[in-house]
Amino acid sequence: MESARNSFLAGLFLLCMCGLMLQITETRILSVIAFYHLAFFAISMAMFGMTAGALYVHFKAERFPAERLSRNLTWIGSAFAISVVLSAFLLISTVVMSVNYSVMAALLWVKLILILIPPYFFAGMAISLALTRSPFPVGLVYGVDMVGAASGCLVILGLLNWVDAVSALLTIAAIGAAAAVCFGQARSASGDDSALVAGLLQRPLGLVVLFGVIAGTNAAIQPYGLVLTTVHNKLETTLPAVLRWNSFSRVRASQDEVGVPDLWGPSPYTPATQVSQHHMDIDGSAGTVMYRFDGDNAKIDFLRYDITNLAYTIRSQGRAAVIGVGGGRDLLSAHLFGFRDLTGVELNPIFINLLQHRFRDFDHLADIPGTRLLVDEARSWFARTQDRFDLVEMSLVDTWAATGAGAFSLSENGLYTMQGWRHFLDALTPTGVFTVSRWFNPNDVTETGRLLSLAAGALRDRGIDRPEAHLFLAGSLNLATLIVSAAPLSADELARLRARTDQLGFHVLVSPDAPDASPVLRQIVVADSQALDGLTRAHHLDLTVPTDDRPFFFNQLILTDPQSIGLAFHAMTGIIKGNLLANVTVAVIVVASLLLVLFAMVVPALPSVRRTPARLALLGTLYFALIGLGFMFIEIGLIQRLSVFLGHPVYGLAIGLFGIILSTGLGSLISERVILDTGPRVLGWAGLLCGYVMLMSLWFPPLVYIFEGHGLVVRVLISLLAIVPPGLLMGFGFPTGMRLVNALDARPTPWFWAVNGAAGVMAASMAVIISISYSINASLWIGAVCYLMLGPIALGLGRATVVARPATA
Repeated sequence: MESARNSFLAGLFLLCMCGLMLQITETRILSVIAFYHLAFFAISMAMFGMTAGALYVHFKAERFPAERLSRNLTWIGSAFAISVVLSAFLLISTVVMSVNYSVMAALLWVKLILILIPPYFFAGMAISLALTRSPFPVGLVYGVDMVGAASGCLVILGLLNWVDAVSALLTIAAIGAAAAVCFGQARSASGDDSALVAGLLQRPLGLVVLFGVIAGTNAAIQPYGLVLTTVHNKLETTLPAVLRWNSFSRVRASQDEVGVPDLWGPSPYTPATQVSQHHMDIDGSAGTVMYRFDGDNAKIDFLRYDITNLAYTIRSQGRAAVIGVGGGRDLLSAHLFGFRDLTGVELNPIFINLLQHRFRDFDHLADIPGTRLLVDEARSWFARTQDRFDLVEMSLVDTWAATGAGAFSLSENGLYTMQGWRHFLDALTPTGVFTVSRWFNPNDVTETGRLLSLAAGALRDRGIDRPEAHLFLAGSLNLATLIVSAAPLSADELARLRARTDQLGFHVLVSPDAPDASPVLRQIVVADSQALDGLTRAHHLDLTVPTDDRPFFFNQLILTDPQSIGLAFHAMTGIIKGNLLANVTVAVIVVASLLLVLFAMVVPALPSVRRTPARLALLGTLYFALIGLGFMFIEIGLIQRLSVFLGHPVYGLAIGLFGIILSTGLGSLISERVILDTGPRVLGWAGLLCGYVMLMSLWFPPLVYIFEGHGLVVRVLISLLAIVPPGLLMGFGFPTGMRLVNALDARPTPWFWAVNGAAGVMAASMAVIISISYSINASLWIGAVCYLMLGPIALGLGRATVVARPATA
């Protein structure tokens, strides 16, 4: 019996681990074929599929008797593995339409939903059966479930740093098949029906070998194996020089090409020249370039004609730092202009590895004396460094996914908040400059206006009353470069900047010594927070200063302003157009999810509640709906908050889910011993959880400021310390509600499951929208209020229970 128990628990652990590994891997793939904002979409689909699977088991209980548990789990585990493989093959050939409003785009989104759901459906079936049919203690089974799921959040980070995402999906399938083998061994160990079990075991074991071999082979032969064929609605038909994945990116380098150098903002007077270069992209869109360089500065002299390098006109000696090394062009620029002490800080280790190994003989950047290449999150590194720099450059450090999806991406937005810029400005010498380049449209002030707003806000945060004296902004046809000086710009510096701007054919947009080309830009520079609110209303664009609570620099669409939506709708291109497309995409997903929830969960569960007393139906529905809403609002809010702190959405997602799942599971187990069976206990629990989450807005930002200069491991530990307490408390909600309603009537249980799952699915997207429109804190506060409302509802259910008992005696 002990052998059977161990095999059963091992299978459950592996299957639950696979569920979370699958969820995080799909966010990576969706980030490449579509946009980063689909992380919440993967969470919604996981919740929907698992709830639907659990409901199916409940409605078809006669098909799943306890005595056939291991047999059923064996074929369900095999079905999970096969569905993961089928989902992988369909995903790599799926086109996701996020750039138009057509009916076809909506149908393709429905197709994507149907591709993602099946594995979670089988996982939901297996977990439901394990919890309700196994002969082992529920606490032990539930604990293994939670530990397995939480472990998957961490295991997948390591796996994605080792293999590509498609191979990771195949590996997950192999692990799922291994879970089926364990379930089969559990039945074999019990000595019951061994002949049948032998036949069943043969297939899962074969699947383990088959999927494992395919996964290993595919990873070994990259980029010649199974790869994504469509990326952001485009077919990738050419063979890359390099294709590498890690836990938060996919980097693709084209073959070496000779042609006109790829510059971000070239001068019209750039000399005609040819250069050998590799074009590189991150997640299919964010571009960078690597030039061939053999030490001869004359061969990269074309970099002098890029507007991103305008700041070198007044700073060319001392120490320079570059945020976002990419292909190394900005570090080569600093070297070209005269800096001999160079520091490059790059979040993505793939780029540093390519510069130091695969392409070392191509551009020789790593061989330049005085050059340091560091793999680190820039904001964290600048928060802890004691070095001081004469120039810090951040040129177009974002992703196209961020620009297109606006607020739904958080990958680099922590670099574009007032708190982030505080560290960059602190790292300057007394006369140092911080130069930032962003996309520019001469016909509007969108991204450029937000950049000026952030710069002026950051300078005021440092106690500078006249930020306009520290700012110089020049523009080309498509790019603007902002120079932020720690000290007021001198007349000589301004004269040199103006002369160089004229010489290169650019135009001055903002300068302390002359009227600005745009009155709106001048108004933004001199505006305080109240005036910025007025400008936001007047121009129907979000021009407020981005902060860690609203780290959505790339989102300027105001969802509560019809005129803002109208501007975006009529815009041909630009950031606000991307914002609108992202919101339309979310709307399509929400509608499709709602339809699925109604027809697959709510409607089938309706019969279970029709004969239920009205009081129980109403209070129970409110209780479980509020749990679904509250849990997801808090979970999404915490993940968004952690994404800024940890430096990337995948870290926020993985660590956030790990901490919340593990602590919620522990809270559920504790609730079996610390039972909320009295009014004061219920109210005390609801008030404590609400108070903790509400107060996070006061104590978590100072904690971030203190610890964001530490390494990733320390920041992860601080994140877990912050999210474990609310997770423990949230773990009490569902079992307490089930205990209360079952004391009255167990028949409506499927309805309450469905309501809880449906609310959770819908809340995932609602929480993102609330964070954009108001703040991350607003999402957390809504979740806290949902839990606070559970107190009086639980009391009402408790009183109903007391009244009902005599009637049933």
